[in-house]
Order: sequence, then C-alpha cells, then structure tokens
Amino acid sequence: MHKALLALAVTAMLATGCTSTADLLDAPSIKGTRFKDNDPQDFGRNHPGTHPVHGIDLSKWNGTDIDWQEVKKSGVAFVFIKGTEGKDRIDSAFTTHWRGAASAGIPHSAYHFYYFCSTPEDQADWFIQNVPKEANMLPPVIDMEWNHASPTCKLKPDTDTVRDVMQRFMDRIEAHYGVRPIIYTSVDFHRDRLVNAFSSHHFWVRSVAAHPGQIYANRKWTFWQYTATGIIPGIKGPTDINVFSGSEKSWRQWVASANR
Repeated sequence: MHKALLALAVTAMLATGCTSTADLLDAPSIKGTRFKDNDPQDFGRNHPGTHPVHGIDLSKWNGTDIDWQEVKKSGVAFVFIKGTEGKDRIDSAFTTHWRGAASAGIPHSAYHFYYFCSTPEDQADWFIQNVPKEANMLPPVIDMEWNHASPTCKLKPDTDTVRDVMQRFMDRIEAHYGVRPIIYTSVDFHRDRLVNAFSSHHFWVRSVAAHPGQIYANRKWTFWQYTATGIIPGIKGPTDINVFSGSEKSWRQWVASANR
C-alpha cells in the first residue's frame, strides 16, 4: 500500500502546520463524491466518481486519532485495515482501527502483507491468531506486492512458486474464516505473476494514474484503490481511497453474502 510514502506526506503536512482536514478544504473535490484529493488525477470518463460506493484503507501511518463518526458521515462505506506482515509482525494501530470501524458500524476487514521469506502456513496462522472472526466483517485480504523496501526480505520467486504459496495461504484463511480471501495487488506484481490467475477470487487493484481496465490485462476487479492522497473528514493527513465496482444495491448484497 506504499504507506512509507504516506508517512512522508503526513510529516510534510505537519511541518507546514496542516494538522487537520479542515486545513485542506481548498483541495480539489473528487468528482461525484463527498471526498477531496490533494493530488487528483485525470481519469477521463471512467473516473472514480462514476462509482457510488467508496471506502478507505488504513495502517499505522494514518495514526489513531480518527473521528469514526465523521468518517462514516462522509460516506465511507468500507474499511480495509492493515493487520499483519509475514509470520511475526502486527500493525501497531490494528486493534484501535478495528475497534473504531466496528463502533461506527462500517463493514471492515484486515489485510495481510505477504513476505516470501516464511511459509504461507506460518503467515496464515499468524493472521488467524491476531484477526478476530466476527460479524460486520468483509473477506480478509492477502496483499501481494514486491517488497522493494524490506531490509531483510527481497526475494522474487518465480510465477509457479508465487501462485502456489498464495493458494496455500488462502486455503488456510478460507478454512478458518469461512470466506474466500480478496487479493490486493499492484500493477507490476500483477503483470509479473498474476495475469490470468485466480479468476474465482475478488481482486482489489491499485491504479492511481489510469483506470484499471487500461492496465490490468483481462482482470475483472471488485475494488479499485485510486488515490493515496485522499482527504477524508475525521482523518488527519492523506488517506487511500477505493471504490467498489458495482451499484449501491449490489454492494449491500455483496456485504450480506460476505457475512453469511
């Protein structure tokens, strides 16, 4: 999710005295939404505002001083929350974010940042150990990206290996939570390892410069992460914003099916 970049953005904002979303009211609105974007892109006709259901994703880089009622009132319909990394790391803000989303009644789930330096079984067990199984929860997410910034794990396994470990991780997660995980991925990782793979899974794709249909080959997507510089009432600093691919009615049906 490139949260290190967000951390630098937050630091810059604080250094200039920008300590709340109120300081950014002059930022451009995202067409068709109640949110704003500090660095909006021109997506043309297929802009995110054509989709009625928007949500956010959070990690420790977003801090924990969040007004969840304001977040909900702004129109945030779902929250993906960073839970775990590898086999032994948990996001320090996970519990606070999880409880906040639950208290506001916003459908939410956790995502796991996958490392190639430990087994999928160990990583799935770590996620299960730390992420509750409860109502009002969307399917869990496996976050598949190349880990360029890691000081300890920069492995880039071949395609067969990547798909094998993903399947093993997801099978274990599905057996525990009773729902098939969502796959989050970036443009380069998808291009390198996931084209035409896992067609029965819901995909959450990152695409901040163009519509996903232009850059994800033959990929049907369910969620689109379209900015890392969004401004959400109730959250200080830049926030990732996403859209659901369908209508409000199909969103309600989708959430209901995820909670069976």
